[in-house]
Amino acid sequence: MWLILFFILQAPAPQTAKPAAPSTLDFDLYKARVEPLFVEKRPGHARCVVCHSTGTAFRLQALPAGRAWNDEESRKNFEVASRFVLPGVPSKSRLLTMPLAHEAGGTEFHPGGKHWESQDDPEWKALADWARSTK
Repeated sequence: MWLILFFILQAPAPQTAKPAAPSTLDFDLYKARVEPLFVEKRPGHARCVVCHSTGTAFRLQALPAGRAWNDEESRKNFEVASRFVLPGVPSKSRLLTMPLAHEAGGTEFHPGGKHWESQDDPEWKALADWARSTK
């Protein structure tokens, strides 16, 4: 009994979860140049929002029928997208590497397919510019 009590008292105190740090990324740049890419139709692929509004860790707000995201929805999308970006390092940011061709520096697999063949793609560059941005 004393032995159990000894180990309990020696155990470190549980850590409390820290609130997420506010993003250092630029929201206005995100809203103007990045968020529109999530609804862009690409030949042979579904729009990002189709898969990423349900069932994935990168979860966007569902797109309301007949309208764009409002400011509150965009802010939630920004917070989610920011968690998949390493500020200042686009090549290490999952938001940019998952849909990028493996030969161009992307991951081997993205369930939605590869949207960009190279880092020279204008859409990839828009995301990279945002990943390098700060407010």
